[in-house]
Amino acid sequence: MKRLSFSFFAFVLSLWLAGGCGAQQMQNTLKRIQETKTIRFGYLEQSVPFSYVDNRKPQGYSVELCQKVASGIERQLGLEELNVQWVPVTLLNRFEMVTNGTIDLECGISTITVSRQKIVDFSLMTWLDGGNFIVRDGQPRGGLDDLAGKRIAVIVGTTTETALQDALKRNSITADIVLVKEHLQGLEAVDQGKADAYAADQTVLIGLALAVRDQLKLKISEQNFSYEPYGLTMRRNDADFKQAVNQTLARLYRTGQVVAIYNRWFGKLGNPSPLLTAMYAINGLPE
Repeated sequence: MKRLSFSFFAFVLSLWLAGGCGAQQMQNTLKRIQETKTIRFGYLEQSVPFSYVDNRKPQGYSVELCQKVASGIERQLGLEELNVQWVPVTLLNRFEMVTNGTIDLECGISTITVSRQKIVDFSLMTWLDGGNFIVRDGQPRGGLDDLAGKRIAVIVGTTTETALQDALKRNSITADIVLVKEHLQGLEAVDQGKADAYAADQTVLIGLALAVRDQLKLKISEQNFSYEPYGLTMRRNDADFKQAVNQTLARLYRTGQVVAIYNRWFGKLGNPSPLLTAMYAINGLPE
C-alpha cells in the first residue's frame, strides 16, 4: 500500500482549519453587525403581550427588551445608527431561524431548557411563567382535575405540550390532546367546541383573553401545571454577542429600568410577582 505523504496530511489539516475559521467567523455576530450596521431580530405575530404585531409593527415586552439590546450594541460598537430588521418567525421554526443565521436574536416566548441548549443559546432570564389553561366562561377552572376526560388544545412541539403530557401522567389524569399550530387556532378550538380548554403559558393566555374579550368570554385556570423561564434565543458558541445581550439586560434589571417596561405591558395585572421581582434582582449582575 502506498504511504500517504506528510504534505497530504498538511493539506487536509489546512482544509479543516479553514473550515473551522469559517465557522468561527460566521458565529462572530458582533463583527457582522459592525460591518453591516444591521441587526436581525425575530418576532412572533400572536404572542400578546410579549411579541405580536400591531399597526404592522412588532410590539410587546420581549420586543422592547430586544430594542434595548440594539441600543446597547449600537453604543458598544460606536455606531451612529444601527438598523434593526424585524423578521417574523413561528413557534415551529424560531430555533431553525436562529441556527441558520436568518436572525441574530429571537424576541419571543422561548422557554430555557437543558435540551434546547444543545441547539441554541439563551440570554439571562427575561420572564418567569407557568403553563395554564383557558376555558369558556361557565366551565370549571380549578385545574387539571377538572379536565379529566376532556379535550385540551396545545401547540405542537412546544415545552407546554411536553409539560402538559408530564403533568397528566404525574397526576394519573386521562385527557385527549388536540394539537394546534398557533394560539388563535387554539382559541378557535375552544370557541367551536373542538376543545374544552387551551393550554399555554399563563401570561400569554391573559393577553389572548384580553385581546378577544369582546368576542369570546374566557377564564384562566386557578392552578399552573408547569414552570417556564423565558430567555432571548441566539446561536451557540458566540460569547461576545451573548455578553453584549446580557450586559444590557443586567443593566435594565440592576437599575430598575425594567419596571417601566413591565408596567407598559403588564401594568393592568398589578405589580411584578415576588418570584419575578426575585428573578430581576438575581439577574441584575454588576458590571
